[in-house]
Formats: sequence, C-alpha cells, structure tokens
Amino acid sequence: MPVLDEEPYLEESVRRVLDQDYEGEVELVLAIAPSQDRTAEIAERLASVDRRVRVVSNPAGRTPTALNLAVGAASHDFVVRVDAHGFLPDGYLHEVVKLLEVTGAANVGGMMRVEGEDDFGRAVARAMTSPLGIGGSRFHVGGQSGPARTVYLGAFRRDALEKVGGFDEHFWRAQDWELNYRLRLAGETVWFTPDLSVGYRPRRTPKALARQFHGSGRWRREIVRLHPETASLRYLAAPVVTAAITLGTLVGLLGLAVLPVAPTWLAAVLLVGWLAPLGYGGGVLVATALMGRGLPLRARLWLPVVVGVMHLAWGAGFWRSIPQERRRLRQRPTGPRRTPPPLEPSPGAAERRSARRRRDDDAARGPRRAA
Repeated sequence: MPVLDEEPYLEESVRRVLDQDYEGEVELVLAIAPSQDRTAEIAERLASVDRRVRVVSNPAGRTPTALNLAVGAASHDFVVRVDAHGFLPDGYLHEVVKLLEVTGAANVGGMMRVEGEDDFGRAVARAMTSPLGIGGSRFHVGGQSGPARTVYLGAFRRDALEKVGGFDEHFWRAQDWELNYRLRLAGETVWFTPDLSVGYRPRRTPKALARQFHGSGRWRREIVRLHPETASLRYLAAPVVTAAITLGTLVGLLGLAVLPVAPTWLAAVLLVGWLAPLGYGGGVLVATALMGRGLPLRARLWLPVVVGVMHLAWGAGFWRSIPQERRRLRQRPTGPRRTPPPLEPSPGAAERRSARRRRDDDAARGPRRAA
C-alpha cells in the first residue's frame, strides 16, 4: 500500500485488509511517503498493535517507488496492491488468489467502485463510471471477464512481477498501465473480472480533481512518446478537444477585437471560432443531463463542471507533457519491434493451470499465501 497524506482514510483501508477472511498468511506492507498530516503516526500505531502490518519509508514520495519498496519488503508469492483511499470488499484476497491460480494470469483485478461522500463526490463518481467522463476501460464501466489491457490496482504473481522488473519508477503516474503493457509484451495475461469491486474515494474539490487529471494527462503523453503504438482515439480525444476549444476561443476573441475595424466578412469568419467552446459546452450540458438521472440536484449541477474539468485538465496535461529534464531517452531497438499479443490467454496458461491442479492432487499443499 503506497501512502501519502491519507489521514482521513488510512485506518479504514488497513482494517478492510486485515479483516479479510483468508485461509493463508497475510502481511500488509505500508510504504509511507513524507506526509503533511498524521499519516506516519497512524501507520506506526497500526503496526504496533498488529504484527501483520509493516512500515517501510518511501523518502522519494512517489507511487512507483513506494510499490517497489513494498514488494521488496513482502515475503509471499502473491502480491496484492491496495490504495490507502481504496477499500477491499469481503472475500477479495480469496477471490483474486483463486483467479491467479485458475487463469494462470500474471495480474488480475476488478472494478473501481467510486464512492462520493458529498454532492461533488457523487458527481465525480458518476463521471468516473461513464464512457463520457473517463473513457471505456472495463474496470471503470464494466464488461465481461477475460484478458484486458489493464485493471484497477491488481493482484500479481510475484514471479511475473520479478520477470519484468517490477514497476518502472520513471513513470510517476500511469505506472500500472505501463507495467501491464510490459507484462503483455512478455507473453503474460492481465485478467479482468467484473465480479470484484474495490471502493475508491475520489478527490474532494475541483482543484484537486484538476490536478489529478492534469498529472495523468502529462504522464500518458510520456507513455505515448516512448510507446507510440499504444496511442488510440480514446486517449487522443481529450487533447484534440482541448486544442480545438483553445484555438476556437482565441480566434473568437480576435474576432471580437477586430470587429469595429475589420471588414465584416473577416470578423464574421473569426467569430465562427466561438462554435468550438460553445458547441463543447452545449454537448456536455445535454450529455450530463441524461447521465445525471437519479442524482441529487446539487450533484447534477456539479456534473457538467466535473466532466469539463476531467476532459480539459487531462487534455492540457497531455499537451504540456512532463519537463524535458525528466524525459527518458528512447533506446533504439536492436531487432524487430515487439507488440503486445492479442487479448487472449497467454501461451502456456492452460499448461500452467494443469500443472497447478496436478500439484494440488498429488501433494498436501499448505495454505495459499498472499502479500
């Protein structure tokens, strides 16, 4: 569990892990970043009263570093990622370990169940479970069980994590997507199931939400720079919309500025630029009016604001990208470039499942283990 400034949620998140009804050993490793609240104090207290909780320091303060430190400190064959503002449902550990064994996958995960605590949070929750708000990833909007490009959080076979080198600490954001990409490149399977969902508490203010999505957009651009084959219309939609709105607004403002002195036809052409922001705004209002059915009135009023913040902050972050000095130089491939295999069970998955079943039948194995 990577932890930074999680005083409001840390204790409940830890309790949800420790209360799991799991037949094997469980340990919980908290990787604590320098926090501005009582997070570190709470973590130390939790470790002092339950020997299953361990605390490691993450002075760098970044998520991928925290994850690698925690995995390195863990001692079991299965590694389950948990967020300090995420809440595991009952039976989660049992189910993900069973799926890892049955499917032969390297990583399995379920749905992100977004739980807003107020009207703004409820609007964020509705937007984050809609294709309009955050795209069509199955862990957001649902779908059938099976191989996927990525999943929420994830439960891993430790040997698969070690094979690909763990989380890439270059990626301050989107490191989970990038890890799953490398797992698929290595011939492993990432498995999604809608039958499991993990509670998630969204950002609580428009400013915090904008900061979150802006950062995600910047690091998604870095992934596309290093792995251009991963670009898709879904990821490029928000940057294109943001660019169109920005350009249209600037052209429209220029039209207003020259209207008193320029020929009528030129001013009219420039004023057409307003169609971009007005068209986008009108489309969002109509779409969110339909999407917000069943929400309280204040949440419905927040919904178009939330969707606009998500789209435009993500798109602006994508165009801005990360600072030049943080970028990794792309190494030229020395041979044919590999691409991820199709979204189907990886080669050897059936054989691995059969081997596991034979081992279960031939020997009395001890309780399954999870980290």
